[in-house]
Amino acid sequence: MDLWIIATLCAATFQTARFMLHKLLATGDISATGSTFARFAYAMPAGLVVLLLYLGLTGTSLPMPAPAFWPWAVVGGLGQILATVLVVLAFRERNFAVGITFKKTEVIQTALMGFVLLGEAISPLGWLAIGIGLVGVLMLSKTPDAAGLWRGLRSRAVLLGVGSGFFFAVAGVGYRATTLEVPSEDPVLRAALSLVCVTAMQTLGMAFWLRWREPGQIAAVWAARGRAVWLGLTSMAGTMGWFTAFTLQKAAYVYALGQVELILSLAASVLFFRESVTRREVLGIAVLTASILVLVLGL
Repeated sequence: MDLWIIATLCAATFQTARFMLHKLLATGDISATGSTFARFAYAMPAGLVVLLLYLGLTGTSLPMPAPAFWPWAVVGGLGQILATVLVVLAFRERNFAVGITFKKTEVIQTALMGFVLLGEAISPLGWLAIGIGLVGVLMLSKTPDAAGLWRGLRSRAVLLGVGSGFFFAVAGVGYRATTLEVPSEDPVLRAALSLVCVTAMQTLGMAFWLRWREPGQIAAVWAARGRAVWLGLTSMAGTMGWFTAFTLQKAAYVYALGQVELILSLAASVLFFRESVTRREVLGIAVLTASILVLVLGL
């Protein structure tokens, strides 16, 4: 089996585990913002250890990023913070699998963002994928007590889930630009250095925010360290897996294989969280997954 396939499957698995931990942490005394802080606070030390070990094993020196590295890192880091908070809040509204599926609209929204902001053309197959994706979102948006289509679209679960997908798309664009500003031909080194710098800024920024707006959350995150440390480790491992896969294979194929996360999230929702999943939700997940596959394979 090719290394990029192993890296993608590992990344999707670690990412599913990370969101499972997010859901567990957010259902206790830790808020959605506190759960997001835990991810970065415990991922940063692990990422730093990986970076130092990699430098020692390869004998390379630490490159100095270009000035544009920092603004892009802020854009990507802030986008990821907002996206993570929204998707954790979405878990409280609907089951785990549906929350992850709404988050996966990031692929479609990235294509639309490129079209609107960068003038990048979308092929007819791309528009078809976006249309199929809209059908999937509409199917998932209809909550049991929804009076109609538009009420379903305006539901809190849809707004939170699709909003998280939007900010994950912003984060992806920011992180892509961030890594390109590292003067090195080694993609693993670029990814590791970017990961450490961004998570350090995210940890400090969120620590100030929690101290100001949510007193007691930092102490709660520390008290939950036995579980939260795994959140940081899975976060770091998943991010490194995605970057490794992207260096070895076209992003379209990586994204296509990465949709296995939807299957893993459905299994986690039913087997681990013991949540009920309706036939409509299963069909909606399948339709939205098909739209993402059509989009990325047509890029």
